[in-house]
Amino acid sequence: QKPGDRLHGAYIIFFLLGIGSLLPWNFFITAKHYWMYKLQNCSDQAGPGGQAASDLRDFFESYISIASTVPSVLCLIGNFLLVNKVPASVRILSSLFIMLAIFLVITVLVKVDTSTWTTSFFALTIGCVVVVSSASTVFSSSIFGVCSCFPMKNLQALISGQAMGGTVSAIASLIDLAAAADVTDSALAYFLTADIFIVICVMVYLLLPRLEYSSQRDTPSLAAMPPSSSGEDEAEPGGTTNTSILAKSTGISPLCLILQKTALLGFCLFYVFFISIIIFPSLSSNIESMSKYSGSLWSTKYFAPLTSFLLYNFADWCGRQITAWIQVPGPKSKLLPVLVLLRTIFLPLFILSNYQPRAHIQMVVFNRDIYPVVFTLLLGLSNGYLGTLVIIYGPKIVPKELAEATGVVMTFYLMLGLAVGSACSALVVHLV
Repeated sequence: QKPGDRLHGAYIIFFLLGIGSLLPWNFFITAKHYWMYKLQNCSDQAGPGGQAASDLRDFFESYISIASTVPSVLCLIGNFLLVNKVPASVRILSSLFIMLAIFLVITVLVKVDTSTWTTSFFALTIGCVVVVSSASTVFSSSIFGVCSCFPMKNLQALISGQAMGGTVSAIASLIDLAAAADVTDSALAYFLTADIFIVICVMVYLLLPRLEYSSQRDTPSLAAMPPSSSGEDEAEPGGTTNTSILAKSTGISPLCLILQKTALLGFCLFYVFFISIIIFPSLSSNIESMSKYSGSLWSTKYFAPLTSFLLYNFADWCGRQITAWIQVPGPKSKLLPVLVLLRTIFLPLFILSNYQPRAHIQMVVFNRDIYPVVFTLLLGLSNGYLGTLVIIYGPKIVPKELAEATGVVMTFYLMLGLAVGSACSALVVHLV
């Protein structure tokens, strides 16, 4: 008889780690006003240099998306190969410390005058994005693999926490924006919040093995061994199978079996995030209020932070929370891929809203502020609900011994969708 989760300690820890797993990405993209301020200094200069800087500023979200997702795919492949060779605790803690170090550099640069080296600052920022996103990928896929060895409610807590991370970053951005008169003061408080939260993630992860709930589980967070159980429904670990023998003897989990069993779910996960990353934040955050020149704070200062970042992340979190009570359609349902493919309709909806600047498609069909609000709400809800369903189904349809490796593979599908989608987002933004 395994002990229960006393005071929901493990649930809260996985929820906090979920927030931390996507924290770098969310804090980078949500600080839109800060990046625009840092990149505007030489964009006002005459000549080709100023035009180049202007391009860096206008398409900054697309560049960040590419820099944060493409290298992450390579890190996921490496993490999969290390699943049974390097303890999860080593992978998780080292990636957290790398994230903390990079964010400290970003925090210091807030108060550094970069007006004379804006292009170099852009290159340095992109380099930081590459490193911190790679570390974040190793962390999120490793913690997902650890969580796959616990009951499904903990997996749902982790995924829900990931969405809450976006909401936390959007709220922090709004508070700092409203409280600080200076852009740099706002950004300094904003990035210090990220630094503190990464430290909290380190502390709660170190606390996890000390819980009675997890101390009796043969999880990769506690031992450098392949997982022996997915922990589904508090069940005792199953017996040793051929798959676990193969995993132990080769050091690499049988990838072909995992890919075969998760092919349809993998496509669904890929396509959900492929569509989402094309639209958010590259398209959605550049949709302007139709009453922008009225002078109101809503239509100028707070329109993008509220209607794009906060609304999307909150809707995404709500969609993920709904999966705790409703889990339809099932993993083998034909309706699941149909619903995933239907999300393609969001592309023309956002393109035909008041996206600015527009170079080629001049027609604005949805010319009221309520339209992008509704579209963003539906985009976030569908991303959260469908994406979470697919992720929690993945480790549960394979043998228990492959739960952690399958968790890493599902994260690979997700990151591949983000990588391909971010590359396409840069193309779409240039075509609008």
